[in-house]
Amino acid sequence: MTACTVIGLGEAGATYAAALVAAGHSVTGFDPVAPSTPAGVNRAATAAEACLGADVVLVLTGAAAARGVARECLPVLPPGSCYADFTSSSPHVMQELGRLSGSALFADVAILGPVPTQGAKTPLMVSGPGAQAIACLLSPLGAEVEIADGEPGAAMAHKLLRSVLMKGMASVVVEAVTAGRAAGLEDWIRAQIARQLAGDGQAVIDRFLTGTAKHALRRSKEMQDTASYLSADLGVPAEMTTASAAALTRIAAEADQTAPALR
Repeated sequence: MTACTVIGLGEAGATYAAALVAAGHSVTGFDPVAPSTPAGVNRAATAAEACLGADVVLVLTGAAAARGVARECLPVLPPGSCYADFTSSSPHVMQELGRLSGSALFADVAILGPVPTQGAKTPLMVSGPGAQAIACLLSPLGAEVEIADGEPGAAMAHKLLRSVLMKGMASVVVEAVTAGRAAGLEDWIRAQIARQLAGDGQAVIDRFLTGTAKHALRRSKEMQDTASYLSADLGVPAEMTTASAAALTRIAAEADQTAPALR
């Protein structure tokens, strides 16, 4: 049995706390605002109190609180304990917190999926001196835990790169489906999206990389017209479409500057 502390008992924190209790671990939690405490979790009055005697601390707060929580909790941790930051802080912040960890083993943990749907089985990437301890604790819960090479911040660097795709793609899909619904063509645009997401992913990536640069100028004008159609005709916000038009304009200009050197 491991003495675990979970700082932050929101949706994700409560999920991990409950799973650790179910696995037979002793769990103490702290959250200044969460209205409820998962069954079997002892709720402390402060973050520092929750960390006294802990073997492993899991921090599942917002990124803005990462530094403050670390400064409160790290000084009270016993030597050799593990402090794992699950916040979506930048790699730079993770490196900073790793330097503050003292005799505790710091782990930078990137959550690579939606905890509300996958629970404690959500895939994770971990880096830093405490990576192995986190893998040993959470792998038995059903999570696929990948240990990234490098110091604290390496896992978060992977996650933020992934976010360019996942959050950007989600925003594009929302904008496209919203526009399709406004045009009375939701089923059709859904089918188009599903078709693009299927098949040979590497081939799609290569097609995007080569085709975008080659046709950037023409496509930038098309996306400007698309943004106008969405906003003026359909009354739908077109932030992603407008951003695509701007990006394509930049890519076209860069290709034009590079072209003479290649001739």
